[in-house]
Amino acid sequence: MTKADWEITRGAAPILATAIHNGNQVREELKKRMILADASRLREEDPYTGRWTTIAENRIILNTSRFEVDLNRPREKAVYARPEDAWGLNIWDKNLEPEVVEGSLTKYDRFYTELKVILDELQSQFGRFVVYDIHSYNHRRNGADAPPEPVEANPEVNLGTGTLDKTRWGKAATAFMDTIRDFDYDGRHLDVRENVKFKGGWLSTWIHENYPETGLCLAVEFKKFFMDEWTGEYFEEDMVRVEKALRSTIEPVTKAAGLNLP
Repeated sequence: MTKADWEITRGAAPILATAIHNGNQVREELKKRMILADASRLREEDPYTGRWTTIAENRIILNTSRFEVDLNRPREKAVYARPEDAWGLNIWDKNLEPEVVEGSLTKYDRFYTELKVILDELQSQFGRFVVYDIHSYNHRRNGADAPPEPVEANPEVNLGTGTLDKTRWGKAATAFMDTIRDFDYDGRHLDVRENVKFKGGWLSTWIHENYPETGLCLAVEFKKFFMDEWTGEYFEEDMVRVEKALRSTIEPVTKAAGLNLP
């Protein structure tokens, strides 16, 4: 059964959590054209990140795959047309026709239109808002049996702040990192660093450009230590711990951002 392109849940708080790479669904028109194996596609998606959006009352979970349209890229780069757009992967049987690409971009435009309605409402109601843009990333690209990539360049939690105004929002970003780093993760602490693996994508750029004084977007990337990126299997205990670690940051971040939770 085909799901909606995305699922939106609304609540009465100034926090929105998104999982825009969570989805695995591709519309039938494109699925017939796709030569990329399902397992390879899943490996580049961010499965299970939608579960972590439960930290917020306002949530957006994508069911549509980033291989149909990538909402974390500028519009002109949102459809992976060539292998160089997508980690060298051959995705399509032949080049996509303009009308097929436009069908994907229609979803892109609709998403950002709906997002703007939500953020405008949060801004009107609370004055300011915080978005948790939740992602995950691979660290075993050399193969299932190969050693993982070096820890030095692959933190367990990467906070992307590339477009964040540190003068206005720096304290909130620091509160996030300090709090999740201090979280007791089964007797240890997570390796949390800033802008090591990623600096944030288009979603955070778009929010910071459109809501420079009222909107903070924290682009949070979790290394896939909570799952096996080759089999797609997740580890339930890690899923629960990560959710608790994320939830622990809500109050310190909103306080540092000048917001009061209801």
